[in-house]
Amino acid sequence: MAITALRFPKSVISLISALFFHKITTQIPHFVYVAIPRRTRPIRLDYPPVRAFTFSESSYNAGIEEHLIDGVKIKIYCPEKTIVDCFKFRNKIGLDVALEALKLYQKRGGTDIRKILEFAKICRVENLIKPYMEILYNTLL
Repeated sequence: MAITALRFPKSVISLISALFFHKITTQIPHFVYVAIPRRTRPIRLDYPPVRAFTFSESSYNAGIEEHLIDGVKIKIYCPEKTIVDCFKFRNKIGLDVALEALKLYQKRGGTDIRKILEFAKICRVENLIKPYMEILYNTLL
């Protein structure tokens, strides 16, 4: 992850890589999943293997946190934004990955429903994610 951040400062760790970092998945990422803004040149590295996804400006800028990993500042999406992104890219990474992340987030005490819905609105998946959250949290939103 650190190599990717150093070589591509506009990239943000996302999707399965971010789920793995936040410990809300049982998946082991085979790529470093990153978000890049639209109209940015795609990332090309032989190692580590990278999968880049383009995000709109509002979606790209929302939910970025910085963490120190191996002495390097890494930009990574917060857990709530990562879950929303997994729903947005469910056709690329699998709906099962997104659902598992939502369940693990809830089990570990994740209760910031408003934050998830805020990011869902920004990413335009609010109508998709709401029914799953209603079932999981057993409440009407």
